[in-house]
Amino acid sequence: MLKGLDPLLSPDLLQALAAMGHGDEIALVDANFPATAMARRLIRLDGVEGTAVLRAVLSVLPLDSFVERPAATMQVVGAADTVPPAVADFCKVLAAAGETAPIDPIDRFAFYDRAREAFAVVITGEPRAYGNILLRKGVIFG
Repeated sequence: MLKGLDPLLSPDLLQALAAMGHGDEIALVDANFPATAMARRLIRLDGVEGTAVLRAVLSVLPLDSFVERPAATMQVVGAADTVPPAVADFCKVLAAAGETAPIDPIDRFAFYDRAREAFAVVITGEPRAYGNILLRKGVIFG
């Protein structure tokens, strides 16, 4: 255990977040996502809701301020304008973390392509459909 860190930030997840460079992406995905088949680096947080993982990650990860939309979610197949409950909750977590940029809703297969290229994929225990989000790492200005 470390002081001041969310306990959901496992050693593997912390290592991945620290090793990511500016512009790298990490995918936080739901329990239905084909993460094992897609991930270059797979981190398992089974049994943990996606919003809790997002909150923990945002406590240490700066989002990219050089792009208009540093977060992306998967659109609902056949209803691209629908905002699933998991995505609505992601928006609340982002807002609470001070992130004001809109989320980029992208096609399912575009999301899969980006997840395949992501620095890491974190599979959560999120049971809700479309509980997937991509985050692009930013820079800490010192």
